Amino acid sequence: MKVKTKKRGKTALIVIGCIIGVLIVAAGVCALVSFIGLKSNQNFIETLEPVKYENQLVPSFDEDGNYAFTTDGDFRVMQLTDVHIGGGFMSIKKDSLAINAVAAMVAEEKPDLVVVSGDVTFGVPFMAGTFNNKLSAQLFAGLMERLGVYWCPVFGNHDSEAHNYYSRDEIGALYAGNEYPHCLFQAGPDDIYGCGNYIVNVKNTAGKIVQSLFMIDSNDYINGGIIDSLTWKYDCIHKDQINWYKDQVKLLTERNGGTVPKSLAFFHIPLVEYRDAWKEYADNGFKDTENVKYYDGKVGEPDSAIFCSEINSGFFDAVLQAGSTQGIFCGHDHLNNFSLDYKGVRLTYGYSIDYLAYAGIAKFGAQRGCTMITVSPDGGFSPVHENYYQEKYVPARDKEAVTMEDYAS
Repeated sequence: MKVKTKKRGKTALIVIGCIIGVLIVAAGVCALVSFIGLKSNQNFIETLEPVKYENQLVPSFDEDGNYAFTTDGDFRVMQLTDVHIGGGFMSIKKDSLAINAVAAMVAEEKPDLVVVSGDVTFGVPFMAGTFNNKLSAQLFAGLMERLGVYWCPVFGNHDSEAHNYYSRDEIGALYAGNEYPHCLFQAGPDDIYGCGNYIVNVKNTAGKIVQSLFMIDSNDYINGGIIDSLTWKYDCIHKDQINWYKDQVKLLTERNGGTVPKSLAFFHIPLVEYRDAWKEYADNGFKDTENVKYYDGKVGEPDSAIFCSEINSGFFDAVLQAGSTQGIFCGHDHLNNFSLDYKGVRLTYGYSIDYLAYAGIAKFGAQRGCTMITVSPDGGFSPVHENYYQEKYVPARDKEAVTMEDYAS
C-alpha cells in the first residue's frame, strides 16, 4: 500500500508540474504575441502623417495655471469617446481599426482640440488579453502625439479598474508627462475626489474668456471594486468636485471682469438628467415638452437603457445655479447618441469608436464616429455628430465592411 501511495504521489506531482509548465509556456506565448502586436500597432502609427494645419493654435498657461487658447475666430473641438484600446494579444486587430478611424477623422477635421470623454483604454483580460492598462494608454497617447494635435482626456470607468495594473493617478501622470507635449491633461486639485478635474480656456485677443471647457472625472464604480463593476453600479461626480466647479465659475467670472463665462463640461458617465430628459421626451410621444427640446440622435442601447449612476449628486442643479455651462458632453453608452436641450442645458452623447467592448460591435457602423463642436467668437456653440463611414474620411488603411443597421436590433 505504501508503494502505491508513493507512486500516486509522484504521478500527482508530475501532473501538477506539467500543468504549471503549460501555464508558464502559455503565459510566455501570450506575452510574446502581445509584444509583437503592440509593436505592430506602434509601427502603424509611425507611418501616419502628422495633421497639416495652416495655422495651428498653440495653448499657453494663463494666470490660474489653466491651458488657454487665443483666437478671434471659431474654435473647433472634436469629441471622441470610448475608443477602447485593449493593448493585449486578443485585441491587436481591433486596436488597429480604432487607430485607423481616429487618425482619419482627426486628419480630415483638423480640430483645434480633441477631447476624449473617457475609456481610452479597455484592459479587460478576457477580451483584450491583458491586465496592463498602461500599454493601451501609451498606444493612444503615441497616436495623438504622432498626429500633432492637442488633446484632453478625461477618465472613464474602464481606464483604471480594480483588476488593472495601473491606477488613475499613474495613468494621469503618464498623460501629464513630458513624453506627450500635445496632451493637456492635468490631474487637478489633489484635495478633491477623482483625477483629471481641470479647465481649458478659449480667449479672444482682448483677453476675455470666450468659452471655458471643464474636464471632470465622473469616477468609476460606487465602491471602486470588482463586484460593483460586475453589477454596473456606476459612480458619479462627487460633492467636493461640484464645489470645485462652483468655485471655478466664480473665479473665472472675476478673471472675466465680472461677466460669467460661457462653458462646456466633458465627462464620461451620463448624469441622471440624461435619463430624466429622454424619459420625459419619450413619454410625450417623442415630442418636445416645456423642459425638453430634441435635436437629433436616439437611445440605441437595448431596452432604451441609459447607464447613469443611481446617485444624483446634484451637479446638474449646480450647473443651473451657476448659469455658466451651456452644454454637457458624455460617453459611456456606446449606442446612445442623442442631443437635446433640458431646462436650458444641451445634453449630448458623443459618437463612440469602440470595436472591442461590445461583442460583435466591430461589424456595425451607425454608432461610430466623432462629435464636432464649433465654438463661435460670441461663445455660442454648435455640436454635430459625424459618422466615420462618410466618404470624406479617408483612412490610411481601407475601412472595414460594416452594416449600418442598429447594433441592438
